[in-house]
Amino acid sequence: MAEQSLLQVKDLSVAIDNELPILHKINLDIKPGETHVLMGPNGAGKSTLGYTLMGNPHYCVTEGKILFEGQDITELSADKRAKAGMFLSFQNPYEVPGISLSSFIRNASHAQTGQPIKLLAYKKALKSAMEVLSMNEEYADRDLNVGFSGGEKKKAEILQLLMLNPKLAILDETDSGLDVDAVRTVSKGIMEYQKKKDGALLIITHSTKILESLHVDYTHVLVKGKLIHTGDASLVEEINKNGFERFVSDAE
Repeated sequence: MAEQSLLQVKDLSVAIDNELPILHKINLDIKPGETHVLMGPNGAGKSTLGYTLMGNPHYCVTEGKILFEGQDITELSADKRAKAGMFLSFQNPYEVPGISLSSFIRNASHAQTGQPIKLLAYKKALKSAMEVLSMNEEYADRDLNVGFSGGEKKKAEILQLLMLNPKLAILDETDSGLDVDAVRTVSKGIMEYQKKKDGALLIITHSTKILESLHVDYTHVLVKGKLIHTGDASLVEEINKNGFERFVSDAE
């Protein structure tokens, strides 16, 4: 018996605020434990797909539907999608004065499960996850992303991933603006998440650095809002060598 899909995207077309069309009839099928990579040149619509999957109201589904664990979530709000087990890391994480990184994650965990979070166990798990990411423990008590460098913000996003342990994680350009060492550290955090085996990943990127040490099941190429090609991990190497030129011509 075939394993049930975790996420199914069927003939999805999307516009910004019901005006400018961006995505055209996207089809995607992600099963538990799989890692999918979405690549494409700048402006292809990669981040738009991530925001749409997570329920950002600025992105309007004009056609098609989104299923999560077999349930139609096309009209579901972002907070309900998060409670269902979806997670989106931001390309440019927001700064939130007045709430510490530790409190933010603890509150998010409580909202996700509805269960009380035991403080000692939480602090132990947080410390362990921060060690994976080589994060100084003092960051846990600092206001969320306030005064953080670009690399520290991205580490904080992956810290949330490890602590919330979602069923599906959508990582939007997590490697953008990071130096080689930071990319390596963030990759280590993603690998830690992959060890869970049943947690799925959709990694949105136009680079290949972050993928070098990760297991990839499928690679998708998005050009001009259209899903042009799907292949295995070897497609990443082809793109690394030759770029997106042949896929751009296919989208014409």
